[in-house]
Amino acid sequence: MTPAIPLSEASRPQALQALRRLVGRTPLVEVQCEYRGRMHRIYGKYEALNFTGSIKDRMALTILERAYASGAIEPGDEIAEATSGNTGIAFAAMGRALGHKVRIYMPDWMSRERVLVIQSLGAAVIPVSHEQGGFLGSIRMADEFAREAPRVFRPRQFDSADNVRAHYETTGPELLAQFEAIDRRPTGFVAGVGTGGTVMGVAHCFRERGVRAAVHPLEPANSPTLRTGNKVGKHRIQGISDEFVPSIVRLQELAPIVDVWDGDAICMAQKLAQELGLALGISSGANFLGALQVAHEQGADACVATIFCDDNKKYLSTDLCSDEECKPHYMAREVRLTGFRVIPCPT
Repeated sequence: MTPAIPLSEASRPQALQALRRLVGRTPLVEVQCEYRGRMHRIYGKYEALNFTGSIKDRMALTILERAYASGAIEPGDEIAEATSGNTGIAFAAMGRALGHKVRIYMPDWMSRERVLVIQSLGAAVIPVSHEQGGFLGSIRMADEFAREAPRVFRPRQFDSADNVRAHYETTGPELLAQFEAIDRRPTGFVAGVGTGGTVMGVAHCFRERGVRAAVHPLEPANSPTLRTGNKVGKHRIQGISDEFVPSIVRLQELAPIVDVWDGDAICMAQKLAQELGLALGISSGANFLGALQVAHEQGADACVATIFCDDNKKYLSTDLCSDEECKPHYMAREVRLTGFRVIPCPT
């Protein structure tokens, strides 16, 4: 790992300001489609245009900004986090930009591209096997390192109120401004739950501003965690439904859980790429189908938003690039994509 060079007190605010200009204010993509004889418009925040290419940049930057403001992190501290990939990439890049060493604990079944991107940013990756505890083991090992090593900052994304704050302050208000620009008001929002920061932050934002939209968490149909309290079975939608329900998730404050089969998510992501050129990750395929479920149930006046979390580049070695069977019970086989337009984010 490349040695870190702590930034001076004078240069750190400038670095944080530069990062802030590279995060958020992403476009909203309106995807037009036909499903079961009805036309729909699904709205996805295009998060691949963030600093490191995913929605996790919003959370990572907010956590670091607040940690600097409170003194929880100081020059020379090492950042250690457990992640399934995108959060690790975000902290690796931002941590290095701010002069910190970064150490990422990650289950060893995540895509090879994730590991290589984190390592390319000068961070250390510690793979954690099923036998070592998988995702829960990653968190435990990161906590043990923080207890034993001097000067370690633990973001603790699954427990951080600043994770929710990031989406309350940026994602939610951006969505409302973009809908206002096209004279529409959201009736629903759907997002896969990894940490839960996105759904909780957007839900709080909508509720505070009097927006009566149903905010639904999403998880894999073939491996539920939210419904059961702990992960059941296996799935291939990296970044959501890890192995437990994060402490920041308050299901009683949200609309009913939406579920999508992992193979259906893969088929939908493939269709969006091959028919519209929207090269998205597997979780984006899941989010699109979840939003479409809600829009179809709501009817003609539905205006449902979701998150296109990242692009397809970190999934090229996964089943996203396989000849996935589109099974008879999958939604994707019934979706006919007709086009899309882009709604920019007001400055």
